[in-house]
Amino acid sequence: MLTYDFTGQVAFVTGASAGMGAATARAFAEAGAAVALVDLNHSAVDALAAELADQGGQALALRCDVSDEDQVADAVTRTVEAFGRLDMAFNNAGIMPPPADAADEPAEAFDTVTAVNLRGVWASMKHELAQMRSQGSGSIVNCSSLGGLVGGAGRAAYHATKHGVLGMTKSVALQYARLGVRVNAVCPGTIATPMVDRMSAAGELDLDATLAGTPMGRLGEPEEIAASVLWLCGPASSYVTGVALPVDGGFTAQ
Repeated sequence: MLTYDFTGQVAFVTGASAGMGAATARAFAEAGAAVALVDLNHSAVDALAAELADQGGQALALRCDVSDEDQVADAVTRTVEAFGRLDMAFNNAGIMPPPADAADEPAEAFDTVTAVNLRGVWASMKHELAQMRSQGSGSIVNCSSLGGLVGGAGRAAYHATKHGVLGMTKSVALQYARLGVRVNAVCPGTIATPMVDRMSAAGELDLDATLAGTPMGRLGEPEEIAASVLWLCGPASSYVTGVALPVDGGFTAQ
């Protein structure tokens, strides 16, 4: 991984308890940033905060349900109170419902995935932007998916949320381009995370078929997503905004 120097900067990571969120939080901390670890699983982010502190980093564990705007607003406020500013955000919190026939999927399932994957990103950006606008600087990376770029049989609701994340990303990027705030998205393919392990164990994901359909023939690693997020937040991407970056082993190039 490239090395970065984010000393004196502050990062905000949702879905930070495991997988891509935890890997990105560790990468921010290793680069010298203070990190707010935001997740429903408070015990997990407490443990990660302690780990980062033991390594000489600064970390704040915050329990937050991103589908609740008031909780998101409070998490951003507490981050700024603790560290004085907000420079970078990775809006990563998301869920994957079981596959469903579009003719049979209950409205409750659609509402649940939309509340986290789409409303959660909207609420996170809203309150991050308010702080970054006041500073005149900042970089936000939203987590979409290869599901934001293509369709997927049995996953209409999930793919709709991830397409929506890209629509918000591009629209906000245009609005804030002259205000010193960049907004981009990463579109991960199938990554070796606890979520993917659970899906595979439950029969909701055929790993053999996934690997066969991925040009690189392997799963991605959480650290590979973290590397992309840090690049999008760093000075090397200073002229990049409104981008949906596939990090998918070549899947969407087919």
